[in-house]
Amino acid sequence: MDLTQRLAQRGRELAQRESQHTEELELARRHSQELHALVERAIDAFHASCREAGASHLEVVLSSPRLDDKHFHSVQFDVQRGRYRGIVTVKSRGEVTLVGPFHAGKQEGPCKSFPLDQRSEIEAGLDEFFVEFLDEAFKP
Repeated sequence: MDLTQRLAQRGRELAQRESQHTEELELARRHSQELHALVERAIDAFHASCREAGASHLEVVLSSPRLDDKHFHSVQFDVQRGRYRGIVTVKSRGEVTLVGPFHAGKQEGPCKSFPLDQRSEIEAGLDEFFVEFLDEAFKP
């Protein structure tokens, strides 16, 4: 069997194993998209208020939701300003984890996790998380 055939076979085997996680991963993806929309509106408001106050250089970048960098049964999106990062991870096992803020290239953390069905706790956690991120990311 050549490399192409071997990898095709391995792909089928892995897909068969992973197909049992499709529904949970899709649920995580939907929740991630909802949280991303919430965060995107908040960051847009932050950018608008910074521009209105004459500080348009205070910009952060919000990534699109994607498969998590560490755990492929999770979906993540990031916020970044320079070396400062924060990560929102929605896990297929029904949990949202906020990672950071931290310097890219350094150890990640601190982390806070919330059950996926605790929307008010998640939103309060996001509020605290992003205020802390902005404070850290824009220290003079």
